Amino acid sequence: MTITPTRIYSREDWSSAFVNVQEELTNVTLNPARGEIPTDLKGTFYRNGPGRLERNGYRVHHPFDGDGMIAAMRFENGAVAFTNRFVRTEGWLAEEKAGKVLYRGVFGSQKPGGRFSNAFDLRLKNIANTNVVRLGDQLLALWEAAEPYTMDPVSLDTRGLSHLNGVLKKGESFSAHPRFDPSHQERPRMVTFGVKTFPPFPSSTIRLMEFATDGPDAGALLNDRSDKFPCFAFLHDFAITPNWAVFLQNSLSFDPFPFVTGRKGAAQCLASRPGGKGQFWLIPRDSGRFAGKEPLIIKAPSGFVFHHLNAFEEGNDIIIDSIVYDSFPLIGPDDDFTQVDFDNLPEGILHRCHLDLSRRIVQKNERITSRTCEFAMVNPLRQGLSARYAWMAVAEREVGNDPLQAIQKLDLITGNTRTWSAAPRGFVSEPLMVSRPGVSVEDDGWVLDIVWNGARKASDLVILDASDLSEVALFELPLAIPHGLHGSWAEFP
Repeated sequence: MTITPTRIYSREDWSSAFVNVQEELTNVTLNPARGEIPTDLKGTFYRNGPGRLERNGYRVHHPFDGDGMIAAMRFENGAVAFTNRFVRTEGWLAEEKAGKVLYRGVFGSQKPGGRFSNAFDLRLKNIANTNVVRLGDQLLALWEAAEPYTMDPVSLDTRGLSHLNGVLKKGESFSAHPRFDPSHQERPRMVTFGVKTFPPFPSSTIRLMEFATDGPDAGALLNDRSDKFPCFAFLHDFAITPNWAVFLQNSLSFDPFPFVTGRKGAAQCLASRPGGKGQFWLIPRDSGRFAGKEPLIIKAPSGFVFHHLNAFEEGNDIIIDSIVYDSFPLIGPDDDFTQVDFDNLPEGILHRCHLDLSRRIVQKNERITSRTCEFAMVNPLRQGLSARYAWMAVAEREVGNDPLQAIQKLDLITGNTRTWSAAPRGFVSEPLMVSRPGVSVEDDGWVLDIVWNGARKASDLVILDASDLSEVALFELPLAIPHGLHGSWAEFP
């Protein structure tokens, strides 16, 4: 008989993070509460996430509907300085001026006034809250249903909505989950995508774009292709190899009627198809050796995927590691997100799929771990290549679904793990692995993370040694930052 360990977290500690960011700070020096700042850690750690969760007493229905707030921690000369700013989107400015909620949210947040006030209002507020990446001299705040907002990389001042020098059309979607190719094809690139879906008979077009990330033309579009697929697409993440962009289209249905009539948010109209199978869509990269070839479609195992760890080529096949849920996790219209029952939510478990491209089948699908996890990554220099190590956020318990309270390093060959825990009163977000400059050892570097400290009702910045997850330094931030989404590391230009 398997005995499930008892939970040790407090729901009050976890939910206490769902607060508005109260101030914007500029270049506040952070001193370690424990440990020392690594002298060779030089660059900026950026983090994006919802910073405005309530306005005029009216709270969002789901934290993913909160306005984006960027935090930047700049490491230089053995010191670290903290700056944060809300992204001054058009919607944020309008609601600030009005002093009230003016827009619905994709994940179910409604305007005041009930269902009839929301019916037939199909406007989407670009909340720029999902990711933040450096591209040339621009810092891009990303939200995948629209164009990025561009910001100053140092001051975090909002410059405005960006069409990337004419690459994007007005209102065109731009993924919030780009992948950075470390230089598989001649030079480093940012690989990203946009999705356009055509109702009422669902078909979707994926636009795959590659941008230069170094040199005098950093930010320039290098490759651009579009491919049409005969179904509705819901895509947050993807993976790359030197020759392929790999998408997993989950088996979902979408009924827009409740959204149009004001009863649900657009994302709440999605549902997993019972027993349905998704599809892997493999698009040849125009920088690779299959440039110009048609995409491949392979039936996928059951389950739902938000995020992939990595993909790599093995001979003529592709291996992809993904965090798989049994079904699409969703907070319904009548649910309170601060009271969500984790036992009734599907767990995210890391799986590995072997894709046989010649026969166009999944040759093998295996579970890599049994511990609930999210936000996994490999060393950025191994993106798209076979990697030995992965770093991810995990639940404190070995078995069972809970909030993420620990960071784990996983040896993908042996299955051995090392863990740093913030439990019982701490809750982790997406860990970011930063490779030590000039070193080729895969696990030589640091792991950075923003941790919610339930005891302080504020946030901490932790730096761990990537090799064994021993604590290098911890900083008590002078700010309460809600549970966040994605972030990135940028070396100084």
